[in-house]
Amino acid sequence: MAKHLDLEEQEQLDQIKHFWAQWGNLITWVLIVVFGAMAAWNGWNYWQRSQAAKASALYEVLQRAAMAGDADKIERAFNDMKDGFGGTTFAAQGAVLAGKALFDAKKPDAARAALTWAMNDASEPAYQGLARLRLAGMDIDAKAYDQALKLLDTTFPAALQPLAMDRKGDVLALQGKTEEAKSLYEQAWKAMSERVEYRQLIEVKLASLGVDAATLAKPVEVTP
Repeated sequence: MAKHLDLEEQEQLDQIKHFWAQWGNLITWVLIVVFGAMAAWNGWNYWQRSQAAKASALYEVLQRAAMAGDADKIERAFNDMKDGFGGTTFAAQGAVLAGKALFDAKKPDAARAALTWAMNDASEPAYQGLARLRLAGMDIDAKAYDQALKLLDTTFPAALQPLAMDRKGDVLALQGKTEEAKSLYEQAWKAMSERVEYRQLIEVKLASLGVDAATLAKPVEVTP
């Protein structure tokens, strides 16, 4: 019986050796790929969390500098975020915040640089659109109307489209193109939620052009 078991075990061992000789190399490589992918995924997640934490800390520095009106610190914090963590949402938020804070601090060139980076390189379309709107606003202030229209003649995220139409209406109104401005204000007013307070400002603009916004909400009566 012992010899029989020994022979059976030997056969099994030979089969295992044969199987491993035929498939062992492939199995090893598959396992390396699988466990390597798992390790890489875990490493990527850790790196992402680490990047986000560091970017968040810099964003807090930027916020404090913006509240204090410290233009030099705003620029340093934003540049550190852009250079080290440019792919994060915090960097996109920071660029828009830095653009506004630097403009308020009377540093328009630095503000434009931050907003231009956000417009071209921010990780999310919403921040790209916000930056584009603010750059257009700066151009309007500088009476660079053609440049402002160039920035506004593009596709914006749906949530920002009414604001883009409103701002474009501002440009056209300043250029004396009253009817075109009126049309854009009307479109912006209709597209904007009633809960948005900014809608009231558009109503004021429409009133200055002789349009009662209340009439825009009424359905058109069809005469039989």
